[in-house]
Amino acid sequence: MDFQRFLEDYKKKLSNIFSESKDAQENTLIRGIEDDTLSEILDLSPLAAFIPSEYGGFGAHTAEALSMLEASSYESLPLSLMMGINGALFLQPVANYANEEVKKDIYDRVINSNKLGGLMITEPDYGSDALKMQTSFQKIGENDYRIEGTKHWGGLTGMADYWLITAREMTSKGDLGRDISFFIHDARNGGIEVEEYYNNLGLYMLPYGKNKIDITVDEDHKLQPKSTGVTMMLDLLHRSRLQFPGMGMGFLRRMMDEAIDHCRNRLVGGQSLIDYDQVKHRVSVIQAYFTVCSAMCNFTSTNVPLDKNTSRMDLEANTIKSLVTDYMQRASQSLLQLKGAMGYRLDSIAGRSVVDSRPFQIFEGSNDILYQQMTESVLKMMRKLKKQNFHDFLSEFHLTKRSSEYFGDLLDFEVDPKMPQRKLVDLGKAIGRIISIEFTLNLGDQGFNKELVQNAIHVLQDEVNAIIQTYKTGGKSTVVENFETDSS
Repeated sequence: MDFQRFLEDYKKKLSNIFSESKDAQENTLIRGIEDDTLSEILDLSPLAAFIPSEYGGFGAHTAEALSMLEASSYESLPLSLMMGINGALFLQPVANYANEEVKKDIYDRVINSNKLGGLMITEPDYGSDALKMQTSFQKIGENDYRIEGTKHWGGLTGMADYWLITAREMTSKGDLGRDISFFIHDARNGGIEVEEYYNNLGLYMLPYGKNKIDITVDEDHKLQPKSTGVTMMLDLLHRSRLQFPGMGMGFLRRMMDEAIDHCRNRLVGGQSLIDYDQVKHRVSVIQAYFTVCSAMCNFTSTNVPLDKNTSRMDLEANTIKSLVTDYMQRASQSLLQLKGAMGYRLDSIAGRSVVDSRPFQIFEGSNDILYQQMTESVLKMMRKLKKQNFHDFLSEFHLTKRSSEYFGDLLDFEVDPKMPQRKLVDLGKAIGRIISIEFTLNLGDQGFNKELVQNAIHVLQDEVNAIIQTYKTGGKSTVVENFETDSS
């Protein structure tokens, strides 16, 4: 199969469905996706981008998978998420950890019968605290496992043909073990009951809900970790986060194209919007986000092949996921501001993008938590190296060697290892942007547009300056417990 020819056909098909057809705008307001429309898309085998060539796929090259996600998100962010869920959260874990015969059967049905897969980790009482999940499994007989529990917010609820489901082992004493196991469930075997479908705020194409699970899975359908199940889960989640820029790429390119086109053609006060200084600022920032996302795609494409274990790439994965999703939301808000009243419609690309991009900052690790974890990762490395000065560490760290020099004395301070949580989050935001300058400089080295690179660095510098100022002097607000007193 020729990937470039596929990509051209895929772009044309999506443009026809989501931009050119007479029902394109109305389709964005309908929950789910028409079977015929989904078949049109899947008949081109976009998910083959995640599948190794020996199983009939394009080869599972990371750059090609990101290109497919980019093409999807330019026309439809929900579609790109659907492809991302299938690829990063199902097909890639299957490639790395599943039984060979099971793998062959799944890949055959995905490529030739348009089947879909999803992931269930999150539970109603254990969202971000996934390691305390209550879904349990017990061995029954020689080769089977019984899995029971409740999962929710699994994208493609009631729609996926396969589910990757996480559970903890029930001990003989009735306790749950600490490690996590993954099981592949074929929906043809039943046992998953959708108790409720959620009215999700955006991403109408993807059904979400609450699922009651009581299934039996044979030994062959249990993923085999190289070490522990928790390490396997980290590899799965980090690999997925590292591929977020694929979904972000097409989306940010679309926000940029829409903003520039609108501002060039919209006349206000006798001149084009693009001639106003504040408008130029907004557009330049969207262009910076586009460039940073390009740099992240470049990093992932060149550093994260399918067979690389990413369980220890927490800093890179958390930086990329949190930053690109923050930028997706900001870009959509800016486009809405530029489009004005007409943008404030659910069937406008601007209004729709605001609600569709917002959950990206929440799922697969809330950005506040990821920023905190990034600072904790850096503090751990600083302790190991016996360094206390922030700049001293950054100037020698491989992800910030060049970028740290763009800030003069701003980063020359000692880090308090016992800082409050809000400071951990602030410093994490700065760290993510300093790492992103490094990514952007590396992209520039490879011939990417120098003006876009320079513009992105200016925007990132401004953001780091503001964040560090808040980190050093801000953060004094507190919750007023008796706020009812004298507050009328």
